[in-house]
Amino acid sequence: MHRNGMHLHCGFQDISTTIPLTSTLHRGTRMHPLLRLAVATTFVFSLAPPALAQAWPAKPMRLIVNSPPGASVDLIARTFAPRLASALGQPVVVDNRGGGGGAIGVSAVAKSSPDGYTLLHSAGSLFVFGPHVKGLDFDIVRDLEPIVTTARNTVLVVSRSGLAAGSLAELIALARANPGKLNFGSGSYGLHAATEMMLRAAKVQANHVPYKGVAQMLTDLIAGHIDFALDPGTAIPHGKAGKLRILAVASSARSSSLPDIPTTAEAGTDVDVGAIAVIGMYGPAGLPRDIVSRLQNETGRIMQTPESRASLGRIGSDVLNISASEFAAALSRDRERYGILIREANIRIE
Repeated sequence: MHRNGMHLHCGFQDISTTIPLTSTLHRGTRMHPLLRLAVATTFVFSLAPPALAQAWPAKPMRLIVNSPPGASVDLIARTFAPRLASALGQPVVVDNRGGGGGAIGVSAVAKSSPDGYTLLHSAGSLFVFGPHVKGLDFDIVRDLEPIVTTARNTVLVVSRSGLAAGSLAELIALARANPGKLNFGSGSYGLHAATEMMLRAAKVQANHVPYKGVAQMLTDLIAGHIDFALDPGTAIPHGKAGKLRILAVASSARSSSLPDIPTTAEAGTDVDVGAIAVIGMYGPAGLPRDIVSRLQNETGRIMQTPESRASLGRIGSDVLNISASEFAAALSRDRERYGILIREANIRIE
């Protein structure tokens, strides 16, 4: 196209090379409209902060739960995930990755990019026992970091309904009278070790039957295939329905959800489940501090709401909101404490 002897082209590069910008400005003439648009656009983009294009979250997030559906860790995740999604403005997809004592789900997060789009919701079991587990393809301390706690499970001693033991004291007496004949199940490393701790305190023996998750363990307990177990609160509705017996609460104080159930301490066989009962959110090591802070603030706020407290109460869990440093310190203490138990009792966690 020709106008006043000047060539006009569609591309900005063509305009800038065809129009003599310097001489035009010196003559005090007006800048060509297309050239003025190009300069203005460049100026606007030069002012835009780099973080604007990378604002987090800019896409859906995946919350991996390292247990099968139906476990307390899963139920709690599904309680707060929709509210977290609403607060962050992006979907939070709950992705169950059970198996391997929780290691399969943890591995997926440990190997993910530290960008805040792949997170983990897990009980503390594997984070306590990780250094003592053989064959893991990740380093539990080096490759992951605790972000925020969400809840603390009420760990229960439960038995099949047909067992000739109506209390923890009677269960121990039965095990003592039949050494090595009773079977107990476990749905995680932590529950296995905590049960061994309880049995050692009572000076009795029983056979261990491992499960991929608590839900499968409870199915077998209700069916009578195993005799007793430690359960992280998932058994409460089954106990109320008479499908199994809740014998004791593994804590120093009675649970507000089950005020009539005695503690293991009251039965003389106390077991401190410690950090393995703590449930929280984790991420791959190296998460940006602003993402960690945002997750802590939003999740902590959500878990303190009456709706969250009511949901947790129905499965025998309590809201627990402690700092990330306190969270990490509790896990570290239990790693040492349970490490001693594992070595002394020769517990094989593989």
